Amino acid sequence: MTPNHSTLPADSYLATLDNGLRAVGIAMPWRRTVSLSVFVRTGSLHESPRLNGISHVVEHMAFKGTATRDCQRINLDAERLGAEVNAYTDKDHTAFHLEGLPQDLPEFVAMLADIVLNGSFPAEELERERQVIEHEFTEFEDDPAGMAFQLFDRACYGLSHPAGQPVIGKRANLRRFGREDLLDYVRRQYTARNVVVAVAGPIADFEPFRRAVEAAFGAMPAGEPNLVSAPDWLGGLKQRRMAGCSQCQMVLGFAAPALADQADGLASAPHVLAAALLGEGMSSPLLDEIRERRGLAYYLACTADIYPLMGQFVIEAATAPAQAEEFLQAVAQLLREHAEGAIDPVGLERARKQLLVRTLRAQEQPARRLEAAAQDLFVFGRLREPGPWLERLQQVGAEEVGAVFRSMLQGPPAIALAGSVPARLRERAEALFKC
Repeated sequence: MTPNHSTLPADSYLATLDNGLRAVGIAMPWRRTVSLSVFVRTGSLHESPRLNGISHVVEHMAFKGTATRDCQRINLDAERLGAEVNAYTDKDHTAFHLEGLPQDLPEFVAMLADIVLNGSFPAEELERERQVIEHEFTEFEDDPAGMAFQLFDRACYGLSHPAGQPVIGKRANLRRFGREDLLDYVRRQYTARNVVVAVAGPIADFEPFRRAVEAAFGAMPAGEPNLVSAPDWLGGLKQRRMAGCSQCQMVLGFAAPALADQADGLASAPHVLAAALLGEGMSSPLLDEIRERRGLAYYLACTADIYPLMGQFVIEAATAPAQAEEFLQAVAQLLREHAEGAIDPVGLERARKQLLVRTLRAQEQPARRLEAAAQDLFVFGRLREPGPWLERLQQVGAEEVGAVFRSMLQGPPAIALAGSVPARLRERAEALFKC
């Protein structure tokens, strides 16, 4: 076990086990509970088309039994301590969580280790869980917003790279996966150099947590880092008409820098500031003009989504089919205005302050801190302070923000239309955004 003391944030602890697993502690002395997470660097980005969706199935099945506990015992063991247990699968990682009282932390570490390391994936439970995930597929396929984002990822990256695949996977794969498929995937992907065990809460002493992690995970095989090449941005337009929908769901986006594009992770700052300027808050140009003044959309948002291997500048909206074309025209006009130099200094300062508050609030939220710590370790091999990010945001001026809009309009956009899509909307979108 190697403690890592250099260049750590003041409230953080880090130690590396001999097998390469990292243990992280984040001190939040004002909290009365602890949040514990195990992050595994595996998700839909690590799946071949034939295995698309297997990370999600493994996450579901991890709670269905281990070598010593069945699913009922797993739930009872957590709940008898008042703990909340949960998990999720994303493109680049899978995460398992427990939240409860500080005095129960060593037991929580052992519980999550049992789930992550000793899943037995009982065949009879797999058959039952297939039905649960089938319902999840149905809910997903009935949701125009979810469908639009699935189409959007496909428009961004195609299907030649796993970035274009949905996290939930494919129905055909779900019906085909067997117990041995899950066990084989876990053996290959769930290795110590791809795992971060992190806790946030009133940690007075990191050493007991470090010892608990070493006892629970110290024998985990080291393995090799689960590394994936970054996808190329393709762009284009995808659409899906869905019966029974009364609204048109639209997602429009452009390429943005990935978290890994610079050693310090600051390359995306101009895009993040541009997104906040354009569409964060009711006084932003996007929401003020399109929603408040013209009533062209009920739901409207603009974000710069920065992932380890890719970035997306995203505008999403739900609008009436009859207003969809006018909505796209209004968005195109706002993008052109910002590209041509109409960067409002008041709006720019408003966006900076909103990002400052968002960053500081994230420092106070255990779930956000834990996920950020895991991503820092997976991408950079270290924990980062928020200071350099906030300093970079202060340095981004109107010219850099304008350059973001100009570069986006010069590259191919990705557009997804789902729900009640008017007959000629695709042609109009392609003409407006030259995709």
